[in-house]
Amino acid sequence: MLFLGLDNAGKTTLLHMLKTGHVGIFLPTLNPNQEELIIGKIRFKTFDLGGHETAQRLWRDYFASGVDGVVFVGDAHDRARFPETNKALNSLLLSEELKDVPFLVLGNKIDIGVAASEDDLRYQLGLTQTYGKEPRQDRDDRTRPIELYMCSVLKKVGYADGFQWLSQFI
Repeated sequence: MLFLGLDNAGKTTLLHMLKTGHVGIFLPTLNPNQEELIIGKIRFKTFDLGGHETAQRLWRDYFASGVDGVVFVGDAHDRARFPETNKALNSLLLSEELKDVPFLVLGNKIDIGVAASEDDLRYQLGLTQTYGKEPRQDRDDRTRPIELYMCSVLKKVGYADGFQWLSQFI
């Protein structure tokens, strides 16, 4: 599973929270980090690849290693970077190597008062046609699972629902 998104979105903090249950403060991720997580009954091998521009060029190197899911973390508070976040996410979604990989998109930092609403973030990221949080009878099995969940890693809310959703596709 890949943890991707722009720098300062909360990827490393989320990964640390999932592993230890505690919030930490981290320097920007300069080198890829690998962790093994157990969430419920599922064991994940995770890669936190960093989100700065140089790190983004390395993301593709990890696509061939059998990616079962992508967790894309976006900063719902940093409106100035929404176009950059949209570009990074859409580049991943258009990647041939990831065409069948489910995507969990987390809109992080909703604990900050001026964070975008779910509807606004969906619009800004171009996620108007997602898989859906509720099961649908008319779903086409060829549709890539992708869904947005709003969260606050700091307050420990929202991301658990996202991982529960993602687990049904892994």
